[in-house]
Amino acid sequence: MKLLRLAPENTKFPFMRFRRVSYPFSALMSIVSVLLFINLGMNFGIDFSGGTLIELRAKNGAADLAKLRAITERMNVGAVEVQGFGGPSDVTLRFGLQAGGDAAQEAAVNRVTSAIHDDYDVRRTEVVGPRVSGELVQSGTLGVVISIMAVLCYLWFRFEWQFAVGAIIATMHDLLLTVGFFALTRLEFNTTSIAAILTIAGYSLNETVVVLDRIREMMRKFRKMPADQLIDVSVNAVLPRTIMTATTVFLALLSLALFGGEVIRSFSLAMIWGIFVATYSSIFICSPMLIYLGLRAEIVGPAPADPAAKARA
Repeated sequence: MKLLRLAPENTKFPFMRFRRVSYPFSALMSIVSVLLFINLGMNFGIDFSGGTLIELRAKNGAADLAKLRAITERMNVGAVEVQGFGGPSDVTLRFGLQAGGDAAQEAAVNRVTSAIHDDYDVRRTEVVGPRVSGELVQSGTLGVVISIMAVLCYLWFRFEWQFAVGAIIATMHDLLLTVGFFALTRLEFNTTSIAAILTIAGYSLNETVVVLDRIREMMRKFRKMPADQLIDVSVNAVLPRTIMTATTVFLALLSLALFGGEVIRSFSLAMIWGIFVATYSSIFICSPMLIYLGLRAEIVGPAPADPAAKARA
């Protein structure tokens, strides 16, 4: 039985020919991401900003979002975000911290739930104070930085320094564009978003290491081949594996985004974005960097000895 292949065999696509376009394009996207982060900022969830989340389900029929907004505006709890999720009868209410501490926050929750009790069942209530949210911001940021630094240190010792620099640049590129994605789409940035960023970093590094391993293997075999041609041969060799991996992960994440509910929606959408960005960067950012860094066959060492040839000798 013939195996399914999402890419033709023996492809010879000239990936390195596009490096003069990919670098300016990525630089522009990175600058846009920084500007979006500075000007728009992140849409922090109550995990980070503090406040209250109330999850409701309509007792009869679909939730009336307009009526809910009108009711909550009269509750004197500040700006209230009313958002549907999941099924047509499911809705969430979000509002910020109240002046007066925990007692004022609890009183605000009671006012809101009492006003809608006849038409909605309260399924979940979360309250996060300013101290807890501040600690989450610090812990989340520290966790991301430490995790990335640990992995990058591994890359530095695992490969020649040219490979490590290319992998570091590609990973930073993916994380920066992911931050810009959150800022542009206004997806809620919460603790699951931190998990998404770490997962994207891991996926990006995995894709990068696969490509770099094949480049190093080919460089030991074809020591006289020009660097751009050798990288093209290496990337084309792993292209079927790359497309198959990206496709299967994309289908799984698409199911989560469509049917997983509001709780993991930001995680799923960010991961879908991360798949495409990581695949792009491993081919068009990390690999061409080896050309600019002057990687030569002498750096990676001689090809491993063939045991059969050694036995014949």
